[in-house]
This record gives sequence, C-alpha cells and structure tokens, in this order.
Amino acid sequence: MTTGLIPGGQPPDPRPTGALPQQRREPAGHAAQHVENRSRSSVITARAAASFEPVGRSVASARSFVRDTLQGWGFADIVDDAVVLTSELVTNAVVHAGTSADVLCLRSDEGVRIEVADRYPEREIPLQATAVNMGSPDREGGRGLQLCAALAGRWGVEYIPTHKTVWFQLDLPARAVGTRAAGPALPVDLLPLADTRVRVAVIQIDRTGHIAAWNEDAEDLFGYAAEQVTGKPLTDLAAWPHTPGTSTGIAEALRLSRWEGSYGIRTATGRVTPVYASHLRVRDTGGEPSTVCLLVRDHERAVLQTPLRGPASDTSAGSDGQSTDPFEVFIGSPAPDDLDGLLQRTVERARDMLDGDSAFLLLATDDETELEVRASTGLPSARQRFARVPVEAGPGRYGSARMPAVHDDLTAVPGAVPLLNGTGMRSVVTVPLKVEGRLTGSLGVAAEAPARYSNEEALRLQFAADRIALAVESARLGELERLRRGSLSFLVEASDLLAGTLDRDQTLALMAQMTVPTLATWCAVYTIADQASEPYLSYVLHEDEELIDGIKSLLSKVPAPDPVPTPGARVWTAPGEVAHQAALRSSMRSLGLSGSTTRQVTPGIGPTLATASAVGGETVVLPLVARNRVIGMLTLGKPTDEHFRQEILELAEDLSRRAALALDNARLYSERTAISQSLQRSLLPPELPEIDGVEVEVIYRAAGEGNEVGGDFYDVFPIRDGAYGFAIGDVCGTGPNAAAVTGLARHALRLLAREGLTGPTVLERLNSAILDEGARSRFLTLLYGEMRPQEDGSAELKVVCAGHPLPLRLRQDGTVEPAAEPQPLLGVIEDLELYEQTVTLDPGDVLLCVTDGVTERREGARMLGDDGLADVLTTCTGLTAGAVAARIMRAVERFASDAPSDDMAILAMRVPGLHKD
Repeated sequence: MTTGLIPGGQPPDPRPTGALPQQRREPAGHAAQHVENRSRSSVITARAAASFEPVGRSVASARSFVRDTLQGWGFADIVDDAVVLTSELVTNAVVHAGTSADVLCLRSDEGVRIEVADRYPEREIPLQATAVNMGSPDREGGRGLQLCAALAGRWGVEYIPTHKTVWFQLDLPARAVGTRAAGPALPVDLLPLADTRVRVAVIQIDRTGHIAAWNEDAEDLFGYAAEQVTGKPLTDLAAWPHTPGTSTGIAEALRLSRWEGSYGIRTATGRVTPVYASHLRVRDTGGEPSTVCLLVRDHERAVLQTPLRGPASDTSAGSDGQSTDPFEVFIGSPAPDDLDGLLQRTVERARDMLDGDSAFLLLATDDETELEVRASTGLPSARQRFARVPVEAGPGRYGSARMPAVHDDLTAVPGAVPLLNGTGMRSVVTVPLKVEGRLTGSLGVAAEAPARYSNEEALRLQFAADRIALAVESARLGELERLRRGSLSFLVEASDLLAGTLDRDQTLALMAQMTVPTLATWCAVYTIADQASEPYLSYVLHEDEELIDGIKSLLSKVPAPDPVPTPGARVWTAPGEVAHQAALRSSMRSLGLSGSTTRQVTPGIGPTLATASAVGGETVVLPLVARNRVIGMLTLGKPTDEHFRQEILELAEDLSRRAALALDNARLYSERTAISQSLQRSLLPPELPEIDGVEVEVIYRAAGEGNEVGGDFYDVFPIRDGAYGFAIGDVCGTGPNAAAVTGLARHALRLLAREGLTGPTVLERLNSAILDEGARSRFLTLLYGEMRPQEDGSAELKVVCAGHPLPLRLRQDGTVEPAAEPQPLLGVIEDLELYEQTVTLDPGDVLLCVTDGVTERREGARMLGDDGLADVLTTCTGLTAGAVAARIMRAVERFASDAPSDDMAILAMRVPGLHKD
C-alpha cells in the first residue's frame, strides 16, 4: 500500500486530457441536487490517497486507511459509514474484479468525498433510464452501489478507458458547537485515579523521527533534560511493543495523521515507564510536517483517551427491534481488525464490565501446556508481555486455567495467579476461552480490594469470554499464518546469506545481525574450539551500538552457559542477576552509600544502568549443534522485564540449526585452507640468493582461488663456489596435483645439481624420477641452467631447454633473440639425449625466462605469443631486472580482461656490468 496526505489546496483533476465521455449513475432523487451542488465551487481543504494491491488483505488495509484519515480530520461521526462503503467498493475491486484499487479521500467544508477507482472499466452498471434490480443484500458481491444509495448523500460512477471510479459523499451531521464527546456525571469516588499533579509530556518529532521539542513535564516524567534528548530519534527512548510481521511499529505510527495507544519510555534510570500517548501529525507554515506527541502515565490514560462509542444500552435488541450480536455488545462495533487490537479492547471492556482495577488475557500455546500473556491493562504491560505461566499451576479446580476461578484474597494463597505477583492485586476472577472444547486462552479481571468478585461475576465474564473466543482464535490463527509465512521468508533469506560465505568471522557477524533486532534486542555467540575447550565469547551485538562494549564487559564476568546439546531454548538467569546487582551498586553509589561522593561516581552511572537495563530481561540460550557436536551457543536477550514469545523462540531454534552448520562449514574450510596453504608454501623456494654481478627477479602467479603453488615453478640456488643453478618449469595442469610434481622436480634439481652432475645428466635423472611415479606422473617442460659471473662483468650460462618456451636475450641495443634451442620435454619417454648450450651475457644484457601461461595469454581469438612477448621485451632496454619483470607482468595482465586461467612465472636476470648504470 502506498499513501500520501496533502493538506489544503484543490487537487488536480485525475482524468487525462482527451478522455472518453464518462458515464455517471446517481440514485433517483439525487440527480437534481447533484447538478446543483456541482455548479458550486467546493473548496478542498485536505486530500489523502492510497493504492492497494489486488489481494484479500488490502480490504482491511483500506478500511484502516479511511478510518485513520477521517479520525485525523476530526470526522468521527461519519467514520463508520465511510468504512463500510469503502470496504464494499474495495472488495469489488481487489476481490471480484481482481485489480488494484486507488482510494482518494477529499475533505471540504461540506463533508467528505471518497473515490474508489479500479482498472476494470468494462463492468456494466445500470443506465440512468433503466429500472434495474440492484440485487439482494445477502449476495456475496455487488452490494457497493446499493449501500452507496442507502448511506451516502451523493454518489456516482465515472468511466475512462482504463479506470472506473465509484465515488460517494458523506455530509457532516449537525452537532452542538464545542461538543465532541461527553460522559455522564459520576460520583467523586468513581472518577479515574491520578497523581496529585497530572503531568502531560509534550514532545514534538520532526519528519525524520528525531525529537525537536521536549517540555518540562517530559523532564519530570522521564528524567532527561531537553538538551539531552533534542536531536535524538524517539526510537532510542520508546519501548515499542512490536512483534515481527505484525502490528504497527513506532516509525509507522509517527507517520499516521493521528494515533492513540500505549507503549513504554525508557527513563534516565534505565527503567521503562508505561505511557498512554496521543499523536497528531501537523505541518508548519512552511509546509514542513512534524508529529506532536502527548504522553501521560499509563494509569492516567483517561486524561488523553478518546471515549469509544459504546453499544446501545439495550443489549438484547437494537433501536429497530432487531437482535444485537452479543459479541458486538461486548467488544464494540466495528471490532479491531488485528489481534493485538482485539485483545487490548477485550481486556479493557472486561475490566470496565466488572469495575476492576486491572485485566489480562493469555493465549495458550499449541500444546496447551503454557499460557502466554498477550494483553493487559492496569498492569505493567512492558514487564508482563509474552511472559509464560503453566496451564496447570496446582491441584484442584483453582489451580487450572481450564476452569473458572474466583480468588477472594491472593495474599492468602501466594502464587495462585503468578501473573499478579507483586502487583498489589488482592481479588481476581479468571475464566477460560475455549473453542470446540479446546483451551485457547484465559481472561481475568483483578481488583486491589479483597472479596470483590463472586460466582455471579464469573458467570458474566464467562459469558463474555464465550462470545469472543472464536473471534480471538480466528485472529490468532491469522496472525500465526502471517508469522509462519514471514518466518519461512526469513529462514530462506538467512540460509542464502549463511551459504554465501565460508569465512568464520563473517558467519558469526551474519548470525548476530540476523537475530538483532528481528528476534531479540541483543545477542551473544559463544564458540567451542574442541571438546576439551571452554566456551569462548566470540561476538556480541545490540541494536544500540553504544551498549555493545558494556554488554561484553558484563558477560565477561559471567561464567559461560553450559554447552548442553539438548535442542530448544533454555532460560539463562545469570546475566539478568549480574545486571541487577550492577544496577543496585550503581544506584547505591549515586546515593553516596558506598563511601564515595556522588560527584566522583556520577560519570560512570549512566552506562552501567543502561547496560543493566539492556541485559536485565529474559535471556535464552540455544545450542549450536553440527555433526553431533556442540560447537557453540547462541544467546538471545531482551531488555528489563521483557519476555520472548514462543513463536520467536521456535524461529530462533530453526535459525540456530542452520547457523551451526554454516559455522562448522566455515571452520572446516578454514582448517582445510590453512593446511593447504601451509603445504603449498613448503613447496616454494626460500628467498632468492644474492649473486654478485647479476640481478635476479621473479614474479609468480598461481591460478585458482586459494592456491599459492600450481604447476609452474622456479628456483635459483647456489651449487658451489661461484656457480648458481636456476630453473623455471611447467608441470602439466594446475592446482594441488600439479604442485606435487612441482615439489618433486624442484627438490630433485637441487640435490642432483649439487652432486656435480652436468645439466643434461640432471634432467635425464629427473625424467626417470618422474616416470617412476607411474599413474601420478605428469610431463613437464623445464629450462635449467648453471650461471657463473665472470671477472670482466659478464656472466656465462650453460642452458638446457627441455620442451620449455625458449629464453629470450635482450641486448643493450634493443635487439631480442632466443638464447637456446628446443629439446624434448620430460616425463614422456625414458631415453633422452639432451645437451647444454653456452650463452654469455654481456654487461647490460637481460635473460628473460617465462612459462607458457605468459605466452598463451588470450583475449578471444588473440594470443600474446612469442612475438608479442619479444615486442614487449624490446621496450625494456636499460631497466633493472625487477623493472623488466614488472613490465612484462603488466603487459600480460592488460592483454586480456579475464582473470588468468593458467599459472604464470617470470624469471629475469640482468648483468649490470662493472660500470655504473
């Protein structure tokens, strides 16, 4: 759904230029009046628009949109009629016609005009001169026009080639000036209870959600000075009762034209104060929107709460003599569309019906073993929401939630109703909610005075519970379906993210980021290296980054939870206890009870209390089990006095199983990579030797991710005094299998060369060693030589080129020529007849040796080749060996845009000579 609200001004005509003539249908008796009114200019003072997708839930969204818009404009008297008509017209569009629907609300001095447009213009409507039966009211669809004729002052249908618009106008009823809502005169002892001085906090929120104004009553209520909170997001202070996938968040509430309800504000002491708030969205003279929030303590909600229109006094029959639905008599009409709204309305009506001080409603879990608190009034809702109590709390009738129960005095039976412990409530009546004999919940009303309720009140409350049980269960099933769909989507996305990385640290970060704030306010991940190791705190995350360090410090003082492999979440009380003790010590220091002055300890109090509040709620631990071994624990936490709901814990358990496997895969991959890299590094030669009179430089690139050594290899090593061996080779293939032959060749070369054998003999014996490998053998090309610097500044080389790309010699005049002749490669035939060639490098000459990964670099059908390499080498006159190798590598990389598919090695040797270059 997309919405827009533009106060003031005349809206532009939505019809395109050149549209076809529009058909219009109005009820008999209204046509003349409509023509008369259309001739007058009606000033539009506000406009709100929204679009809805062609799905069933859009009908409820459209009803909420129209209700919120009209209530924001102060038109509560016509809200119900507007909602009914909009519901029918949007149903026709999104359900029966199967198209999206556009809803436009226009406010004028005469009333409200609402237009519903769909994209099914060919649907027929009755022409003005035709007498048509508009259908039975009992039909599933097609009642929209009939209802418009019955409820609207004016209505009509407009056509354009692509849209059909049905509009209706509701006129404002005449009412006494200054009267909006009124209640009966009450005795003083029945008036709502408030403090000696009622404080109304006035907070203004700018369009970005940040606090722009903060009055003195807000300072008194919440303990923050204006300069401390101005410019901060309201979300930093608001403890919003938000459930993933349901209800409205604070960001959405601040964008509504008007909102009213309960939530909590975190005070400067770290505690959550329940408040009742009324939000009004306004704009200044410059057109800048902002939201004005009026807040009082929750038990003083009567100061701000808008009275609901109650049912008729006669509960058995309406004004027209027809019977009234008992559900509507109790819950009011229309009933809230969402589960949370329905439950909250239920507890408020139950409290008022029995004149109680508080009321609560609990829903049963799927296995009917526990009850979960979902709504309450007159109780600290932030502390009690989603708390769980057993269905069977004790023997006998009064110990079971399956039967009605009346307790005259809870002080005589402590713990009889665990939810009311420490609340000051003395008497209570509870009744079950049942659907087809199955327990679905429990409804209770409590009072501070003893002996307030009898069996008569229990019967009245049970009658009401029976009326609402089916509606509550239906709404709960709808919520569960939405949650499960959201959970499946969440788990699919989580699985994709976890499968996309094999890095251990990134996996830990993803685990935490997926749980906060979707599933919990904060989380900590413990890892276990092996069965003999203790759990280690590896990662901590909180939705407020400023609290992460404090939580780390606090958890470091708490022994890690036991690595129990039992599946499911288990409560961990240690963090909450330590947080409580830390908060107590801080409070004592602030009062000067610990021997230190307040001035000295004040700077450290805030963070300590904030951390204690963040960790002071319910904390659960889920084991991370992979391959039948506990590899860690996922710890989820809520702030002070908050609880997890069962559906969230089940979702967290599913996530923990996926996360454990991803974390173990990352561990195995890291271990394998570390082993592979360690073995590969052992195949690389040590540092190049320093050779007097010769510059030597090597550049090596192994193809394949994670490979440090492949099929190409190089080596430069001393043989005896004044003589050095050098080699560059290429084993068939790449990767670890080729690297195994690489190790054999490099170590054999060193051993054989130092035995005083000639170059051909060294290669012939290496050829025999490779053939002895049998099926594991691979042929290889090899350029091997011995180098001896001369006293005149030159260098004498004896070279054998066994199937390898020929070495290139660069002279000082820029000419390039091969420095050897090709001979048979190794690892193919047993009897080789190789010979060596002598090459003398004069001062300034360069000998370049490469593997075929350089010369066979390709870009489509183009290949660098020997000629291309020679052309690049001609530009390297006067460069050092390192500069020559670097220039060759840059030319190879720039030749093609794709990553190299073959290993590459470059060995450059230069004789600088006796003179200074």
